[in-house]
Amino acid sequence: MQIISFLSNLAMPLVILLIVTYGLIEKNKVFDDFLEGAKEGLEMVIHILPTLVGLFVAIGALRSSGILDKIIYFTTPLLSMIHFPSEIMPLAMLRPISGSGSIAVATDIMKNYGVDSTIGMMASTIMGSTETTLYTIAIYTSCVKIKKTRFVLWASLLADLVGILVSVVICSILS
Repeated sequence: MQIISFLSNLAMPLVILLIVTYGLIEKNKVFDDFLEGAKEGLEMVIHILPTLVGLFVAIGALRSSGILDKIIYFTTPLLSMIHFPSEIMPLAMLRPISGSGSIAVATDIMKNYGVDSTIGMMASTIMGSTETTLYTIAIYTSCVKIKKTRFVLWASLLADLVGILVSVVICSILS
């Protein structure tokens, strides 16, 4: 176990040393290349910052408005008819919108129901089989300056829905 810890601590310095050595062998100006990459990274951050701020404000407003709780309250009878656990619904609603919010909900599910419970396994599987769709689309499309996403949002949300439903079905069958 100590050898793995030693190699882990050594990995990043070795990668940096390897990059610098390769740059020197190829007669590149390593530090100038580094500065150029850092400059491009900062320009990218400045470019996507308005998108991030808008997205975070919208997510905060949605979470604090209580609309998610109302949607869950009204859909619980339907969910119980199709054997979809209502305890998973907050995670299913929040996962496509917010990564940090969905991690908080999944953690809360784990604390309340346990990691080995059917609900806990469903939450874990949902976290692994879905994506923070709105965040990902907003960042990727703003980076490459795409204004019209056409059907990207609908296809992505459909993929999230399939991931959620299949997670619930598979975990129900396996438990």
